[in-house]
Amino acid sequence: MAGGPGGTQMAAVRYNLQKLEKNFVVVNWDQPGSGKSYYATNIKNLNVNNYIQDGYALTKYLCKTFKKDKIYLVGESWGSALGIFLAEKYPKQYYSFIGTGQMIDFSKTEELDYKKAIEIAEIKNDTNKVSKLKSNGYPPYYGTDVTWKSAEYLNYLSSYMEKDPEIYNSRFNTWRDIFSPEYDLIDKINFMRGLINTFNHVYPQLYNIDLRKDYSKIKIPVYFFIGKHDINAPLSLIEDYYNILDAPHKEIIWFEHSGHSPWINESDNFVNQVNKILIGK
Repeated sequence: MAGGPGGTQMAAVRYNLQKLEKNFVVVNWDQPGSGKSYYATNIKNLNVNNYIQDGYALTKYLCKTFKKDKIYLVGESWGSALGIFLAEKYPKQYYSFIGTGQMIDFSKTEELDYKKAIEIAEIKNDTNKVSKLKSNGYPPYYGTDVTWKSAEYLNYLSSYMEKDPEIYNSRFNTWRDIFSPEYDLIDKINFMRGLINTFNHVYPQLYNIDLRKDYSKIKIPVYFFIGKHDINAPLSLIEDYYNILDAPHKEIIWFEHSGHSPWINESDNFVNQVNKILIGK
């Protein structure tokens, strides 16, 4: 399972998706520049192709280790786009792909998220937030200050979803996760450094990517696990991509009580859907 640039989810996956291990060997990809892999490469040299090649190398390693021709691929948020990149370039390596919190058009997503945050702040009469967002200006043109300026609206949207009564288990337990045994002291420090430094360097490289234009044909089955209340990855973009996508099988599975992270919000349902789709149980 692949997550976002700068972050890592090993502990969270263990806590929330442990039931998947009854039927699958679950492997978490700690990407270069994040968590335990912060020093795997010089962050200043990281680009999207590095992640694709790293993912491919990991895939080949897993196939060799477990004596399999293919594996299943799951990606969340930025990892959902990365999963599409891998599935498009190396379709023979994967049985199918599941994307959740699916990202489609990165620059358009930032623009819509920014507008949504201002809309919510104005409804709440949160004048300080409105002022701060407007003073920062429109994304994605934040230069070298992407992390902090984008955090103004992304964290605001996350906070809003945390308070949405329609979303179950809406909080990430960040402190529980980074103080889990998966991470030693250096890893804990690098977890935060990755969120700040790697995100700031890598994320702007994604702004010219639109899956609708560049990844409209995928040669393996594609499933989207989408939270009905996700305001981080705009649902309109996901539906646009779904309608355009040419794949041997494609399907959207809606999670009625989820936001951006159905695997956190409705963990049991997420596991059940994976089992149903991949092994028919």
